[in-house]
Amino acid sequence: MKGAADDPPAGPPGHLHGRHRTRPHPLDELRTALAARLSPQARDWLDRALDEAAARPGTHGPLSVWELRLAEAGRRCGAAHADAARVLILHAAQADPDALTRVYRQGTADERRAVLHALPHLVPGPEAVPLVEDALRTNDTRLIAAAVGPYAARHLAPHPWRHAVLKCLFTGVPVDRVADLARRARGDAELARMLGDYAAERTAAGRPVPEDLHRVLALAGTEPGTGAASGTGTVPGTASGSEPGTAPPPGPEPAPHGPVDPHGKES
Repeated sequence: MKGAADDPPAGPPGHLHGRHRTRPHPLDELRTALAARLSPQARDWLDRALDEAAARPGTHGPLSVWELRLAEAGRRCGAAHADAARVLILHAAQADPDALTRVYRQGTADERRAVLHALPHLVPGPEAVPLVEDALRTNDTRLIAAAVGPYAARHLAPHPWRHAVLKCLFTGVPVDRVADLARRARGDAELARMLGDYAAERTAAGRPVPEDLHRVLALAGTEPGTGAASGTGTVPGTASGSEPGTAPPPGPEPAPHGPVDPHGKES
């Protein structure tokens, strides 16, 4: 591979270290998966857009060229693949928190969603938390689902993270989309209290309790470091012997011919 022959330790992700092959970078895997689903014309456009972003060749008016390509991605790659294409462009441009904030504030809902998906790959610290918090204040379920990804799992403080979980329940976003749910919810007594209050309110109003609430409550009633529920994970209006649910990992694997998960696979 390029740059790996003479100096193995400095090679790109996925190259050979002596006799051992490192795991490919999540965005290398994302690009490969996306390219397999695009038409030849869309693939050519994406390759050019990524080269332009990496070169950062200047601006057209107030926008950089790569920002213009973000706006084109839906038309060029199709709506099903536009999020993944935009994440790759943002990464190729090495967009910093200021650039990401500009794109988020000035962009369409689709571009905002791509920024949220790109955060775990571009911002190692908590500088972009305000963007996540802004998305969680909306009622756009696709923005909310993007906001509760790996970046929120790493950087949202406990109180706003609990409210993010509740926001998913309020708006119908599946809790499968909450990254690292099992670790963060486990043994969280305050989250369990909030879930119980929400369930009691719905029961008192004669409204059904979301099935996902039972799943999160079972996790919140599990002691840290154990795999068994404590037995307190029941909610008003439900049977105490309900089978506790197990939260699956965030985001299902994409179908063979479906859209590519724009987060990429977390290492």
